[in-house]
Amino acid sequence: MITTSVAEAATCLKKGQVLAYPTEAVWGLGCDPYNEHAFHEILRLKQRPLEKGVILLAANITQIEHLLTTLPSQMREQVIASWSNHSAIERATTWLLPAGDEIPSWIKGNHSKVAVRVTTHSLCVALCQAFNGFIVSTSANPAGLSPARSLQEATRYFAQELQYLNGDLGLSQEPSRIIDAETGEVIRASRNFAFAIGKKKLSHIGSAEHEKGCA
Repeated sequence: MITTSVAEAATCLKKGQVLAYPTEAVWGLGCDPYNEHAFHEILRLKQRPLEKGVILLAANITQIEHLLTTLPSQMREQVIASWSNHSAIERATTWLLPAGDEIPSWIKGNHSKVAVRVTTHSLCVALCQAFNGFIVSTSANPAGLSPARSLQEATRYFAQELQYLNGDLGLSQEPSRIIDAETGEVIRASRNFAFAIGKKKLSHIGSAEHEKGCA
């Protein structure tokens, strides 16, 4: 199925199906994070190992605020500010947050934390709202290939093996940066970008990118 209806797409997620959809910079694959069968279908499609973990995408702070409660107040405010004051052309920020048993083990992979992003991409916001919760978000590509940046590229990768919500990408040029909210460590950096986390300044770090599994 290819649809432009957010309601139809959310229904697919609720039925345990895998959905391809545009995000801020690239197309993503999503499912109900609490549906283990659907999640393993994403891993099969991507040829991705379970231990790497994935990102959870939310429409607003309310959907994920229970994951912020153990952070120091200053860092919690900084995480919220990075999502609240984000413009459409800026690279999005994903934060690694402490995660207890409320987050399924298959979402976290071999990690004690979960990667979370509150999106400002209008279609993704609408999708998470229609689903009434956060959803899985991982780049729409088989392992070793570039993420899809159009419906045509996504269907070339996955054909009729999943559902598609068609729409426009956001204005960001790169996948989200990933930062550990407890340590300030940059897991995936942006290019030619300088910013400060608390007292720790991180500048021009694009060439030092290193992944810890979230995509």
